[in-house]
Amino acid sequence: MTHKPTLAVKPGAVALMALMAATRFHHFGTPFALPDASLAIFFCAGLWLGGRYLFAMLLLEAGLIDYLAITKLGVSDFCVSKAYVFLIASYGAMWLGGKWCRQFAHLSLVSAGQQFMALVVSTSIAFLFSNGSFYWLSGRYPEGSWVQYIERVAMYYPPYLTHTLIYGVVIFALVSAAKSFLPAKTRQEAI
Repeated sequence: MTHKPTLAVKPGAVALMALMAATRFHHFGTPFALPDASLAIFFCAGLWLGGRYLFAMLLLEAGLIDYLAITKLGVSDFCVSKAYVFLIASYGAMWLGGKWCRQFAHLSLVSAGQQFMALVVSTSIAFLFSNGSFYWLSGRYPEGSWVQYIERVAMYYPPYLTHTLIYGVVIFALVSAAKSFLPAKTRQEAI
């Protein structure tokens, strides 16, 4: 009798996907909705979970949420343009930044600082992909200039970075706290 392999569902993947579903509808947040956590989600998924299938699933989820938000919930489609495809590179930068941080498995103040800096650098690269491609390729700024682009960077980069850092720190703290309550053998299985 042949035994079929089963696909294990990781609670961490489910939690990250649920967080994306809960926050992706508003990029900067509103008084009634949290800002988008997608960047931190891709970083944490790369850090703890890995796997190209999860990366693809998160991309599909992001696209589906955007589609539903625009077609069913009346969210503006202003940000959707031919530059939308560059979100793959943005999320890839976050994913790879998280994967790079796997080398800092031993939790210490130094490794936490290294992971934090990797999150900052990954977020900055993701911003350049998403914001730069939108500004220069979307067609929304036909008279675009470097001066105007720098003004837009000054306007959008701080909340982009801040929201991602806050989510990253909170997710990391919650996972660390949860892992501290688990027996050593169960810790790796939990994520």
